[in-house]
Amino acid sequence: MSDNVILLVEDNPDDEALTLRALKKNNILNEVVVARDGEEALDYLFGTGKYEGRDTSIQPQVILLDLQLPKLSGLEVLKRLREDQRTVLQPVVILTTSSEETDIMDSYTHGANSYIRKPVDFNQFIDAVKQLGLYWLVLNEAPVRRREI
Repeated sequence: MSDNVILLVEDNPDDEALTLRALKKNNILNEVVVARDGEEALDYLFGTGKYEGRDTSIQPQVILLDLQLPKLSGLEVLKRLREDQRTVLQPVVILTTSSEETDIMDSYTHGANSYIRKPVDFNQFIDAVKQLGLYWLVLNEAPVRRREI
């Protein structure tokens, strides 16, 4: 497993397929791990549940997080990430259909690095994913991760 994993947290199968297709169309070949609810996302990140024993010193390069999720909302996932020293600096991009001002403000208040509203038009979405990939996977200088001993 590479250090360049993208964690996509998305419960809508159509949006998941659209995002994966847009990544592929933009030649973003990173491994993509998909979590379909908030609890599964936290299990992956913290090595619990079905991900028990996963090497948590290897974290995703970026998390693409939907807000409207079953079991645990995207906002609650974000809060928990920011409360834990292992994930406090983890890059999180909110990728959602919501344009509600309160969702935008709450996301940034709780430590989101970016907020992107999913365009309905596929060509616009492909362009948004291209820009997202260019910035978060190529240009962004992430802090050095210390491996736990």
